[in-house]
Parts: sequence; C-alpha cells; structure tokens
Amino acid sequence: MKIDWKAYQTNGFFDELIDAQGNIRSHGKQLAQFFAGLSEEELIKARAVADLAIKEMGITFTVYNEGNMIDRAWPFDIIPRTIGKKEWQSVEVGLKQRVEALNLFIDDLYHDQKIIKDGVFPKGLLEKSVNFRTQCVGINPPNKIWAHICGSDLVRDGNGTMYVLEDNLRVPSGVSYMLENRSVMKRVFPELFEQATILPVDDYPSQLFDMLAAMSPRKQDKPEVVVLTPGVFNSAYFEHCYLAQEMGCELVEGRDLVVEKDDCVYMRTITGLQRVDVIYRRIDDLFLDPEAFLPESQLGVPGLMRAWSKGNIALVNAPGAGVADDKVVYAYVPEIIKYYLGEEAKLENVPTFKCLDPKECDHVIKNIDKLVVKPANESGGYGLLIGPKSTKKEQQETIAQIKADPRNWVAQPTLDLSTVPTLDGTQVDGRHADLRPFILSSGKDTQITTGGLTRVAMVKGSLVVNSSQGGGSKDTWIVDEEAK
Repeated sequence: MKIDWKAYQTNGFFDELIDAQGNIRSHGKQLAQFFAGLSEEELIKARAVADLAIKEMGITFTVYNEGNMIDRAWPFDIIPRTIGKKEWQSVEVGLKQRVEALNLFIDDLYHDQKIIKDGVFPKGLLEKSVNFRTQCVGINPPNKIWAHICGSDLVRDGNGTMYVLEDNLRVPSGVSYMLENRSVMKRVFPELFEQATILPVDDYPSQLFDMLAAMSPRKQDKPEVVVLTPGVFNSAYFEHCYLAQEMGCELVEGRDLVVEKDDCVYMRTITGLQRVDVIYRRIDDLFLDPEAFLPESQLGVPGLMRAWSKGNIALVNAPGAGVADDKVVYAYVPEIIKYYLGEEAKLENVPTFKCLDPKECDHVIKNIDKLVVKPANESGGYGLLIGPKSTKKEQQETIAQIKADPRNWVAQPTLDLSTVPTLDGTQVDGRHADLRPFILSSGKDTQITTGGLTRVAMVKGSLVVNSSQGGGSKDTWIVDEEAK
C-alpha cells in the first residue's frame, strides 16, 4: 500500500512533517512527495537495502543485558526527519550561547567559584557533586575550554517549542551514527539528494580534527592526535574506530601510551616512542589515570593528569567537565547564562523540579504518577521513571530513593514530544523523537553539526528513544527552503 499523507494522523501531537491541518510543512514537501510516489514493493525493497547496507558497513551498537554484551545492527528508519534552515539557524545561536556559558561555569568552579560566592549557585550542590574532580582545581586548559565536544539533547513540545532536555559534557557519543545515517540514506535514495537542498554533515570529522589540533600545546603543522578507547568491549567502540579512521588518527588504548620523566605523553610504535599532543579520550574520568583516580584502573595512563596539569598534553573533553553534566546543574543553566553572559537563555530548559528543594520535592512525591523522574547522573535512559506508564510499586521504590538522597533526583512534566513519520511495516505512523546536535568549541571558534542524531521511539506511544532501550534513529535533514 502506498503512503497517503492525507490519511496520516498527528493525534494531537506536533508533527515534524505534517501540521495540525494535515498540510505538509514547507521544508518537507519534496520528501513527502517522493515517498508518496513509492509503491509498497519499492518501500519494502528500500528498507531491505538499508538493512543490508547497515550490515555491510558494520554499523553496530552494544547492549548490556544481564551481564552479557550483545552487538546489534543499528536500528534505522528510512524516512528522514526534516527541519527548515531558518529555524535551525536560531537553534544554533542558542546552542552556542549555552556551551559558552557552561564552559565559563566549569572554569569558574575549578578556580574562584564566583558564582557560588555571589549566591547564584548553591555551594551544597557542588559539595555533593559526583563529577567534581578536586584533581582539576587550578588547572588552566587552553582557551579555558573544558567541554570541547557537547551533545545537547533537544525536544519539541506540543506547541512546537524547542527545548533543551539535557547537556552531555563528559564523553558525548552518537555522532558517528549521525554520519552513517546519512551514508545509508545516500545508498538507498541517491536521487533524493539531487532533488532537495539538504545541508551536508560529512564535514564533521575534518571539523573535529581541526578543533583537536587547535588544542595542541606544541604549535606545529601536524600535531599528533590520538583517540583513546577503553577497548573492544565498550558499547561505543564502533564510534571510536569510525572517528579515528575518518580523522586519520591512531586509535589507542591506555597500554599504548606512556608518560615519561619529562611529563610528556608518548605513544609506543614499532619505531620507538612518539610524542602525542592531543588525546581525544573516550574513557570516563575515574579510569583515565590510576595515579590520580582509581588505582586499579587498567584502562588509563599512569601520570596522564600530571602531564595535563603541566600543559604538555591536551585532553578532550577535559577531566572534570562532567561537573556540568548533571541533571540538577542543568536546572540552573538559565541562571548560569544570565550570570556569565548577561543574557536570557535563547533556548529554554524543560521545566524542572529539584528534589533538593523541600517544597519541590514534596510536589514531585505527590505527583510522581504524572512526572518523568530522573537520577542526576545516569545516562542511556537508565534509572528513569515515566510516571504515567509506571506501576505503583515502581513509584514507591523511586520515592524511597528520592527520600534517601534528594540531591540526586529531578523531575519534569511529561511533555507531548513531537512525532516524526516512521515506517511500521508498510504503513506510516507517528513516533516520538528527540535530537542530539554536537557542538565543537575551541575557544576561538564554535561549530555545530547541521542537524544531529535524531533518535526515535520505535514502539507506538513510547517516549524512550535510547537505542539501549529499544529506540531507533533517522537521518536528519536541514533543508534550505529558499534554495532554487
């Protein structure tokens, strides 16, 4: 059966392609027309071609289940998500503002802590932060940039307003899937890219390398940049390999690096030691350096923090950046922007209740069946309670956890997340989605991906988009509507 957009139901949600009157949005007209022209057989074939391409390209992710690690093919839907260029340009302005303020905030926390002294940010909140690293106090990374790479998750509500749902500043992942989604789409529907003016995303690896190279403590034409991975058993290992290959960098593990007596970092090679200038690390703080953090870590490099503190190596993202990657800190970002930049936030937060505030905590407990409740530092959808879809037992268990450690919990209203048309068999149905653009900051320049990784709930009515929880993804098109 062919796709009939007139029969498509938005069910009262803001849909990314079809408006409330059933009309196709201007940035999606070419896409909608193309898909409406495909027969049922062509849709089935296109989906099979996409699945085959994903297998041939080796695009996988790892799921941890009951102590086992399972590699799965990347879940992908062939109908792209479209956003107009004009709207995206305003989103970019808001993201740049946000990341600039967050970097100033992190640098302040590891130095004078003026924002605390001025009463804008609670001292007690910092004291109980699990991601504040005392080992980073007083360190001055180049250009005062701590979060060089940020993945900020965006959602749209029932009115079409775009909100920031959370900021990922520790080791943000997913950009390789954004790039591979585009590659798959070009294999399946090359003709679409001739018909529509879709802004490119394939320049990200070169932008990433340029940013990394700009962080080098040694000013030379070709700084040595490496990607540090925990190894093959990490869930994002595919991405580590992909980015290293695309940038032409060495992919290394901790055992491949050594800090010598001159407090510089060297890579072991078959021709001897070779000095390293920049490490794009995909290892969490606590495993980076057994001398500074967990002594039992086998993943890091002894002496790495010493080399970094003396300015002999650049670490991206910087250790300690995760102090701002906290869902309670997130609630203060509008105040952080106002404090450091003297501006109102151009991208709004989702309204957030902080359980460390007794009144707000009481509201959360009384309305837990209506709210989305989140632990401060979990990721991947773990520890999440979606009130309207939870059981009484789950609610009581979460309430007990909140009472035991209120600082560790926040809650948000259940937003009517926007939907995107998604293939269900050969029928098209709306599925809830979010968007993770990636922001690169060098201190001199800020680059934002053209769109980002759209994650989509593959189950009807579900709000969970994480791949580890059964979600999927789509290619994201930023469409220049005015291009001829």
